[in-house]
Amino acid sequence: MLVVLSGIVLAIWIYLLCARGSFWLCSVRDRQEVVAAPDQWPSVAAVIPARNEADCIGASLGSLLRQDYRGAFSIVLVDDESSDGTAAIAREAGAAVRPDRAFAIVASSSLPSGWTGKLWALRHGVAVAEEKFKPEYLLLTDADIVHAPDSVSALVARASAGKFALTSLMAKLHCVSLAERSHVPAFVYFFQMLFPFAWVGQRHSSTAAAAGGCMLVCADALRNSGGIDAIRNALIDDCALARQLKTHGSIWLGLTDRVHSIRRYESFADVKQMISRSAYAQLQFSPLLLAATIAGMLLVFVAPPALAFFAHGIARWLGIAAWLLMMVSFQPMLRFYRLWPLWGVALPAIALFYAIYTLDSGYRHARRQGGSWKGRVHVNAPSLQ
Repeated sequence: MLVVLSGIVLAIWIYLLCARGSFWLCSVRDRQEVVAAPDQWPSVAAVIPARNEADCIGASLGSLLRQDYRGAFSIVLVDDESSDGTAAIAREAGAAVRPDRAFAIVASSSLPSGWTGKLWALRHGVAVAEEKFKPEYLLLTDADIVHAPDSVSALVARASAGKFALTSLMAKLHCVSLAERSHVPAFVYFFQMLFPFAWVGQRHSSTAAAAGGCMLVCADALRNSGGIDAIRNALIDDCALARQLKTHGSIWLGLTDRVHSIRRYESFADVKQMISRSAYAQLQFSPLLLAATIAGMLLVFVAPPALAFFAHGIARWLGIAAWLLMMVSFQPMLRFYRLWPLWGVALPAIALFYAIYTLDSGYRHARRQGGSWKGRVHVNAPSLQ
């Protein structure tokens, strides 16, 4: 029985390394080739929804104000009922860094039923941007994201060359504390496993994903696909938008060193909150998918070291082989985040923590506490009861 189990586990890892879009190689990046500049730079408007982002908004907004983009570039910041002076800090940054930049701060109206807070603020910001600036592209970015000066230029060049409806960069997450070093690389690794970036970029593949911190969207494609209204209640709004836009054109998603998140996760409780917030939504609020996911994570990640330590004979060697493949597959991501290769040994334990966080996510939604973020709860999620 153990020999059969170990053979299944090893076969799964061979499939993941050889036939899952080479996700683990981290090869889909925005610097992997030179993208020719467009003949004429289109107009771009950045829209930033911000709720109580006083700690981050100055650096984030400043990085956008300093963009070296050669076309028309404007910024709309939506103050989503902040109580910490976010708007005042943004106003000071705008006046101090680039007073000549087209920049508007608007207040989001009260959140209506059936909308998540971020998407309601984003809808308001997009409407203002289209009315005031009439952009050809919309840069949807978060208030904790810092952009290199050439970030917008690189995004637009790639979007224009590929005629993409959506071009997204996976921001490099903050990875300094022990909680971050043990969880952040695995977070991106698991995301790529679920949505291989090479498949995301294939027009006829059903795989669609985006990273909400940095998304350049063709304004016409967004409008023709139903706009933000079409995903008004999506908790994982970036991937929902990617699915929506892929029906209207090609999309692209890649890793980057140009765009960084400055949001810190100092403790394990912070990381747990970040993951538990949306894990159950990824499973479509389904108890069956939750059970299957937990079983799958235990089989794929926990079984190999368990077999290596406790099985005997061929089953042990097959378990060791699967564990080695797992460690090998994690190395490119560890290099991307400049961490020691030995973190690969800990991937089964890290995956076990993620399984626990996923269970916690289902528990939170059963108690009508799912999707909690800065005082708001995703109340429209179905209950397990």
